[in-house]
Amino acid sequence: MFYLSQMLGTPVIDSEGVEIGRINDLAIQTGEVFPRITALAFKGPAKTPFMVSWRKYVAEFSNDEVTLNTSSHNIRFSYLQPDEILLARDLLNKQIVDTQGLKVVRVNDLKLSQSNDQLRLLGAEVGMRGLLRGLSPLLERAVAGVGKVVRRPLEENIIAWNYMELVDRDLSNVKLSVTHRRLHDMHPADIADILEQLDPQQRTKVFDHLDSQQAAETMSELEEEYQSDLIDDLSESEASKLLASMDPDDAADILGDLPYEKAEKLLWLMGVQDQARIRNLLGYKEKTAGGIMTTDFVTVSENATVAETVEQIRGKSEEYDAVHYVYSVDSQGRLIGAVSLRSLVLAAPETRIFDISVRELRTVSPDADQEEVAEGISKYDLLAMPVVDEDGKLLGIVTVDDAFDVIEEEHSEDLQIAGANVGDLGREEGPRGVSSLLRWVLRREMWLIVWVVVSLLIMLAGGISTFAGALVLMPFVLILADNTVNFSISDLLSYDGSKGSSAMARLFGRNLVVAVVILVFGLLVMFALGSTSFGLPSAGQGEGVLLSGEPATTFVGSLGGVATLVLAAFIPTLIASFLIILAGVFITAYSRRRLDKGKQLSNTSMTFAVMLFGLLVQLGLTYVMVELVQRSVGTLFFG
Repeated sequence: MFYLSQMLGTPVIDSEGVEIGRINDLAIQTGEVFPRITALAFKGPAKTPFMVSWRKYVAEFSNDEVTLNTSSHNIRFSYLQPDEILLARDLLNKQIVDTQGLKVVRVNDLKLSQSNDQLRLLGAEVGMRGLLRGLSPLLERAVAGVGKVVRRPLEENIIAWNYMELVDRDLSNVKLSVTHRRLHDMHPADIADILEQLDPQQRTKVFDHLDSQQAAETMSELEEEYQSDLIDDLSESEASKLLASMDPDDAADILGDLPYEKAEKLLWLMGVQDQARIRNLLGYKEKTAGGIMTTDFVTVSENATVAETVEQIRGKSEEYDAVHYVYSVDSQGRLIGAVSLRSLVLAAPETRIFDISVRELRTVSPDADQEEVAEGISKYDLLAMPVVDEDGKLLGIVTVDDAFDVIEEEHSEDLQIAGANVGDLGREEGPRGVSSLLRWVLRREMWLIVWVVVSLLIMLAGGISTFAGALVLMPFVLILADNTVNFSISDLLSYDGSKGSSAMARLFGRNLVVAVVILVFGLLVMFALGSTSFGLPSAGQGEGVLLSGEPATTFVGSLGGVATLVLAAFIPTLIASFLIILAGVFITAYSRRRLDKGKQLSNTSMTFAVMLFGLLVQLGLTYVMVELVQRSVGTLFFG
């Protein structure tokens, strides 16, 4: 086997044994399943580039040298042909689309195979082995040897030429083999997945090569953030045409996220009919039936016949992607009934729609929550659900694919709420690295890490005599902060943002009751410990000195001093705990606001922020309490 990385820099020898240059590239003819090398590019004296026909001039080749069949004086140089590409220039170290694996990968090397006197391209090496070989063949063999010893062989990861699609070069004018799978042959959802893996410049370049229908369908499949980026990269005329060719509900979603001035300009550039279809949807709230419905549906009079209805559907077949039901309406546009396509096909042509219509329909209002609509479609096994106003007029329909999108969106949101990293879903399973383990430990045991770090900082700063009691009680504050964040985020699963301030008031009342209970219980424990456990003199007993007889200014150094420090930190700890529990309500509100804006939640970041807040309250109040105790010579709590 041959590899491009090994052949680059190989000497080119003429028939007289004279080195005339070194290989810097190989050309292939693209119109074959396994393309043959058609030209040899090398740099001669003074690094002058030359190209010669492989078939005409190459006599022998190996990984060490390439020998020509004539002397340098008889060589006639050639040029790159329209159906040829250069491997090193156009493929090596470039991003390509693996149209079989539906992902974007980097070409680390190219594998070649000898067939008689020809050299053919098998495919691209996109794995670690090709990367190591490019650095050093010795390094590749060493790592492969270690892999065999530990029974983890370093396998090649080859993508065949017929599953490769270039990103950095336009091959639209290059003749490819019939079996070559192109992006244009893929489903729009797969194209969208690939576009999301590219950087913005490459994404725009690939998107520009799609035809108008594919571009519209692919745009509908993209995530919102990528949709707005692509719209910004298009001219206003191109963006307007693209939106007009999309389903009106998808176009309305995109326009709703754009600045008002730009959205209006794009709408005015459309045709009157397209503009009207989209404007009808822009007035509805997000995450409602009106916000996700489409106005692409078929209506007929109940007196129409089956033959007339079928003829009407034929006229709209190209305009409407999916027609599941035909809806019968009266002269005022009020919904009367619906006929499935199955019933329509089975009925006689002269049958009236009135006779085969279903009268009892499941409908929703335009203000109904989108999750409620999706649940209804799932519950009743519908392909579409009509959206009607208060007078029964048919406004639009929510199709089953829109319902699936809602369910997926809600599921992703629930995963975010639960602290899951949605970006990790769908990745290859297998052993995870050191960084994954460290992040897992940080999330699970953050309180312990924070406690150790803060304790070390206090000791290094010489503040142990003041904050010894706070350090003893600090784990309670940190663990409570961790649990409060987790519990508050879980509130989102049952919190309905449409209920507004009333729902938040109930959450605040619940947390307030819990905080007060913990505060009262903590105070009772503190007074019980202060009067019995530490053996300190109670009110009226002694002159406010510690058990060791030392004044209160020398806390650390006796059991009584430590006990007093702990009690001095007890009230600050209770106050910090009280405020942390109340903060849980604001965590819920903040998290809901971020999710409504489509932003990710970081459980780790919020937990650290609440822990830091609790520590600042506890340490700050502890410092004040200790100062008061010192000044009163230990009589603050015990008279």
